[in-house]
Amino acid sequence: MIRLGIMGHGNLGRGVEAAVKHNPDMQLVAIFTRRDVESVKPLTPGVKVYKAEDAAKHADEIDVLILCGGSATDLPVQTPEYIKYFNVVDSFDTHANIPVHFDNVDKAGKKSGKLGLISCGWDPGMFSLARVYGEAILPGASTYTFWGKGVSQGHSDAIRRIEGVADARQYTVPVPSALEAVRSGSTPVLSTREKHTRECYVVAKEGADKAKIEKEIKEMPNYFADYETIVHFVSEEEVSKMQQKLSHGGFVIRSGNTTDENGHILELSLKLDSNPEFTGSVLTAYGRAVARLAKEGKTGVVTVFDIPIKYLSPISEEDLRKNLL
Repeated sequence: MIRLGIMGHGNLGRGVEAAVKHNPDMQLVAIFTRRDVESVKPLTPGVKVYKAEDAAKHADEIDVLILCGGSATDLPVQTPEYIKYFNVVDSFDTHANIPVHFDNVDKAGKKSGKLGLISCGWDPGMFSLARVYGEAILPGASTYTFWGKGVSQGHSDAIRRIEGVADARQYTVPVPSALEAVRSGSTPVLSTREKHTRECYVVAKEGADKAKIEKEIKEMPNYFADYETIVHFVSEEEVSKMQQKLSHGGFVIRSGNTTDENGHILELSLKLDSNPEFTGSVLTAYGRAVARLAKEGKTGVVTVFDIPIKYLSPISEEDLRKNLL
């Protein structure tokens, strides 16, 4: 039985908890929170809830700790810190900063003798694998990644960290003409701004400088600066009426030719009712892989590129060959 802990019980933490229920070889043994412990209501009967600052005291009870904080400010600090005590999995998704995050976690993990998997989810994660498959199989072709339409948890969280913001929801929307052009096989050259629009719905605190908030959003590097970004200031009631399921999705498309006569399009598509629940399912499967690799003595940090696919599955190698190969 693989013993899991969850750090953070927001949308993603609850998504991980829901996923564990579908994996009989796993047991959720602890939830850690920065909120009042009594306010956290687990979905799992009997699971213990502890203060985040007490996590290290429970290191011997947990095989893998899944970190469910945000990429903007939580994970850059939390992952190098908690790998001192636990094998960890995170969903760090600021693509431009992954190399620095990798180095920081790797250094801490090798020092502690623990293993960390970073940047795991559907993008980065599953979409990363699709990009590698596409580039390996169709060299010289073009790869395109589209996200949405859907709610981006990380980008919404980044807006909520801005001074004067009470709440926010950010929708990523593919530009229809760009998506159609790629699917036609025409391999257009598209800038970041030409592929996506980011729509931000922001609840400002009373007296907050809305012009300053809008400027800070639109100029935020790695999140909004390179995109066509639209900021709407709305009421708390309007945000609460928005999409409750937090649906999302996207596409990775590799388009190119093997000969002058024959072109090919490789596409991975995801349509998700719940972004956090699906991401939680990916994190949970990779938690199994981390537990197995750690038992083999692996330390430091890995990404999805380093994990043999058989390590994700609870099914035996014999049954994988028999039923899924």
